[in-house]
Amino acid sequence: MIWKIKFTQHAEKQFSKLDKNIQKKILAYLKEMASKSNPRSKGKALSHNMKGLWRFRFGDYRMVCQLIDKELIVLVLKVGHRKNIYH
Repeated sequence: MIWKIKFTQHAEKQFSKLDKNIQKKILAYLKEMASKSNPRSKGKALSHNMKGLWRFRFGDYRMVCQLIDKELIVLVLKVGHRKNIYH
């Protein structure tokens, strides 16, 4: 089961501002995550005002995503340094 990875415009903009080395790490992480039968195994469910969304982490960086099960889509909503991602 292969999941598709999609970025919102906002997430694409955030991603493009990151250092190239971080971008490479994120892309490798996403590639691995897409091949999993359940990407939730690599993430953590968020709560409160972000209920229904998932957080994936790699070092000091975080990615907030919505998982659309019916279409097997990981929709990246936000990506950035952990100190800025939850605002």
